[in-house]
Amino acid sequence: MAFTAKDVATLREKTGCGMMDCKKALTEADGNMDAAMDILREKGLAAATKKAGRIAAEGVAYAVTNEAGNVGVVIEVNAETDFVAKNAEFQSFVNTCAETIIANNPADMDALMKTKVAGSDMTVEALVQEKVLTIGENIKIRRFERYEGVVATYIHAAGRIGVMVKFDTSAEIAAKDEFKAYAKDIAMQVAAANPSYLDEAAVPADVVEHEKKILTEQVINEGKPEKIAEKIVMGKLGKYFKEVCLLDQPFVKDGDVSVQKYTENTAKTLGGDIKIVSFVRFEKGEGLEKRNDNFADEVAGMIK
Repeated sequence: MAFTAKDVATLREKTGCGMMDCKKALTEADGNMDAAMDILREKGLAAATKKAGRIAAEGVAYAVTNEAGNVGVVIEVNAETDFVAKNAEFQSFVNTCAETIIANNPADMDALMKTKVAGSDMTVEALVQEKVLTIGENIKIRRFERYEGVVATYIHAAGRIGVMVKFDTSAEIAAKDEFKAYAKDIAMQVAAANPSYLDEAAVPADVVEHEKKILTEQVINEGKPEKIAEKIVMGKLGKYFKEVCLLDQPFVKDGDVSVQKYTENTAKTLGGDIKIVSFVRFEKGEGLEKRNDNFADEVAGMIK
């Protein structure tokens, strides 16, 4: 499989490795991007990346709960420019979409587009088309998730990241201000630390085996004796879980305790049980290519 200079640049951007190292890795991997990333990691040249792709497109990641706090939504809506993303009309449109999802619980994106906006005979699809015409940019609802139960939401950096977390606890505890503060802390943790899984049990077996393989190659390439390699790998695997599993991560406000321990301490203080069930984290433009307009070329084209 052939590769181009752009592929080399993309690999360099994803891994932070030198251009020649990226070129050699792509050559060894016969142009396969994922395999090249593994090769760089095995050689200890690249850190594990948790991003599926570049953060590129404009728009917002938005999260909100209903007034009762028992239904939440996180949604990503894309626009062409950051200027439009900050526009009050665009933000109102995003909120309308979120409220429609809360009220109607569409099964998927197709169902959402056919759903009527609350208080209107217009469908979401028609509303999108209307906003494209009035705002003047291409607008797309990219994805959404909806939770029911004890839910907390958090928006970071004016819509760069939207987070939603679901908890299992009693209504009495959920109503307490101390729990609400704790729930916001957990949502902020998800935004800041970007966990991939809830706990070790949630990490797929093939992912664990793949990581063990990478770590084993690293240890061998470091010249460690094979008889102690497995022990070293298990230690590194434990560090991996602390990076990618929410409950194992150090709590961002107190690195001496894990998120799991912080949860247990809060539950004990409030006199009940608290369990983090699941979470969703959307980062706007994640995995999308950004427009790369050349202003000088555009002006030159207008003059001709």
